[in-house]
Formats: sequence, structure tokens, C-alpha cells
Amino acid sequence: MTQIKNPNHEQREASDTPLALYVHIPFCTAKCQYCGFYSEPIANHNPEKLISAILKEMSRYDLGGAVRTVYIGGGSPSCLPEEQLLRLVGECPEAEEFTIEVNPGQVNEKILGQLRQAGVNRLSIGAQSFNQSELDFLGRSHTVGCIEKAVRQGRQTGFENISLDLIFAIPGSTIKSWKYSLKSAIDLGVEHISAYSLTYEEGTPLQKAVESGEVVPLDEETDRAMYETAIDELAKAGFEQYEISNFARKGFECRHNLTYWENKPYIGIGPAASSYTKGIRSTNIADIKKYIELIETDGDTIAESKVLSPAEIACETAVLNLRRRCGIDLEEFKKQTGFDAMELFAEPIERHKKAGLVKINDGRCFLTYKALPIADSILCDFSSV
Repeated sequence: MTQIKNPNHEQREASDTPLALYVHIPFCTAKCQYCGFYSEPIANHNPEKLISAILKEMSRYDLGGAVRTVYIGGGSPSCLPEEQLLRLVGECPEAEEFTIEVNPGQVNEKILGQLRQAGVNRLSIGAQSFNQSELDFLGRSHTVGCIEKAVRQGRQTGFENISLDLIFAIPGSTIKSWKYSLKSAIDLGVEHISAYSLTYEEGTPLQKAVESGEVVPLDEETDRAMYETAIDELAKAGFEQYEISNFARKGFECRHNLTYWENKPYIGIGPAASSYTKGIRSTNIADIKKYIELIETDGDTIAESKVLSPAEIACETAVLNLRRRCGIDLEEFKKQTGFDAMELFAEPIERHKKAGLVKINDGRCFLTYKALPIADSILCDFSSV
């Protein structure tokens, strides 16, 4: 076990100012088979009451001019009634990057134009696949045509920063069908693409279907080949892989998510939203009705919180930094945490260096191309000391 030295607090740059604001909209029209995020059908709730509660929770924080990025995610924010969605956007602080997640089948030129005028400048579209059979398997309500239409309307209404989410390793998919999705996304001329392997989250209908034998996941070898195909095809098209699952044209990296990977402070608003400020990680209650009741009675919405030790902060920072292709900036890491990463993680760094999975160069420690498909297992070795 590595001996932990007390960090030099004078050298440590522990900024407690939240740089990012995340708002969780836990509504959807129908839950997708694979979704593990907290959400409920909007038909079962009063969206106006939830938005009022979210805005009241937001008012508890002095966000001032510190927030650089705002991200409204879900669930599906675009399933909100237009009036409530625009009300929420209008009350959010101004930001250099303001992202909203949208379902391709839930937007039109009118609402996109209103969002753009209200200050939203980045669209994240949940495309998932350009093969209709795969969309049907996932339980997505939109069609391939809806994706193309949403991107086109986004452009027409002034969005110059559009991202698409894609999922690979869907049962029944092939390298050929995955390449088709990648090419279709690239051909739409978007600035950012996120590519995730399908996961089988505990408690989801998809996970239960796997347990019953109704669904058979794709084999590990094909999953890996699809991931490597994404890296190669997107690189050829001018996308830089800046994080394990994220690719962007130069200058279009998601600044909000970079705050997470840099382990900098952020505020989460809404049911099930998480925050990280002053060395404390906290998560709101994952219950819409109870959340609204607590907000209306000025109660505490936090379901769980944890004060992190300096060593835990250092480990979390290392794990999150290593998700980026640029890895850990060793000098910045020491300023931020007070620890020398090369000393703190001497054993896993040396072991993975010998295996060709980790490299040290130009003041940085980062994962090699060879390490990317097995990144999660490597990151586990940096999660504790």
C-alpha cells in the first residue's frame, strides 16, 4: 500500500466556486429499455409544479457570474410543455456553453428557435442509432428521419454546436450496421459525437430480458471491435477523441463535461441530481413527489452526502482525469490536490507502463490507445491508495 503524505495545503488550489450547473429533468414520455437514469412518465406528474420546485432549489445557491456552463439533461427535457421548458431556460444563469438534451422526435423549428433565442447554444441529440431496427429494439420512439430533421432544424435556427449520442454493441447489430450509424452521423456535419457501448443497468427491462435469456448481449470481442471502429472512423473524419467515449471537432469539446473530468466543483439541481462542492459529494432524493414536497416546505432534498478526505479527492481526480485522452497534468494535479501523482500512484503507474497501457510524456500521465477498450479495469487501480 502506498504511504500517503499530508498534502501541502498552501500549494493546493482548492476552488470551491461551482463552475457548472446541471439541471435534471426526470421526465420521459416512455422509459427506454436500457435507461438506468432516474425518470418517470411525465403523464403521471404536474410539470409546472416540478419546474417551480427546481427554480426554487436553484435560488438557494448564489450562482452569480461564476457558472461557465449550464446543462439541462434527463430523462428527456424536450418532453416538457414548451412554456415550462422556456420558463426553466429563462431562469438559468447566462453561460458560455448552455446545452440542452433533446429527443429527436420531440422538437420542431419553433421550439428550437425559441431555445436558441433564450441563450441555449449547444444541442445534444439522443440519436442512438441510424438503423431503425436498432431504435425499435432500444424502445426509442423516434425514427431515423427524426434525427436528420432535428439536426437540420437546429442549423436553421442558429445552432452552431450540435452533438449526437450513439450506442454500439446493440444485440443484433454488426460492424457493418455500426459503421452505417457512424457514417450517417458524420455526414450530418455535427461538431460532437458521443459513442457508448450498450450497458445492462440493474433493474432495467433490458437487464431483466438478459437474465431471462430473452436477449443475448453481443460478445466482448465484437463490442471491442466496434469501439475501435468508432475511434478510427471518427479520426478519419476529423474528430479528435478527447475522452474515452467522446469525440469532437477542434474547439467543440463539451466544456460542461470537462468540468466533471477535471473534478472541479459543480451544482446539480432537481430530483436525483448530484453536486460536488467544498469537497462534498451529495445527491438529491430520487422521488419527484417527495422532492417537490421538500422544496415547498423548505426542507433538505439531499438523500446522501459524503465528505471526501484529501486522499479520496486525489484518487477521484486521477480516475476522472485519466478518462481524458490528455490524462493527468502532473503539475496541475499537485496544485489541485496537494499530492504528487507519480508518488501516490507509483505502483499502478509502473505496472501499467510495463504493460504498455500507461505512458508518461511532456508532464502528463495518460492511457495509451491499447488501454482504451479496457480503461475501466485500469482506472480501478487508481481509485484508492
